[in-house]
Amino acid sequence: MTSLKDRIIRASKLDVNLYEEVEADKGALAQATTVVIVSSVAAGIGSFQTGGFVGILMGTIAALAGWYVWAWLTYLIGTKLLPEPQTKADLGELLRTIGFSSSPGLIRVLGIIPGFTGIVFFAAGIWMLLAMVIAVRQALDYRSTLRAIGVCIIGWIIQMLVMWLLFSMMGGFGKAV
Repeated sequence: MTSLKDRIIRASKLDVNLYEEVEADKGALAQATTVVIVSSVAAGIGSFQTGGFVGILMGTIAALAGWYVWAWLTYLIGTKLLPEPQTKADLGELLRTIGFSSSPGLIRVLGIIPGFTGIVFFAAGIWMLLAMVIAVRQALDYRSTLRAIGVCIIGWIIQMLVMWLLFSMMGGFGKAV
């Protein structure tokens, strides 16, 4: 089994071969889960001034749920709505590849440096998005990067709508509790 550290570095370098490797490695789900958890904890530490310990815990739980929902949406959109002729994937492949696309999010820990939170989170977000497109392209066996971008955009829009509905039902954004 390839080391987690090596895989995180390769995922962060946007190594296409890494995403093919974890797509095929059914045993990599635990590693992918670890990457999602560590990346979300890094984000919690990076935004500690505003979220505190509760922010770290809630962020980790939200990241795990979001990862699963995102993979499921990507699976449905990529295999049912926008497949290419050679597309063949299962939910596990998407969980593994998308989990590793969270690797660049580890830099969010640097957001704890006063004045750097916004720029670090922005850079990490762009980097993670690029990794996500590669992960989706590889997991869905796409030849077209544009199609992978389309799947990511559609999934993001759906996920944002669902989150908006959930927050609206729970009393809305920014209201005092």
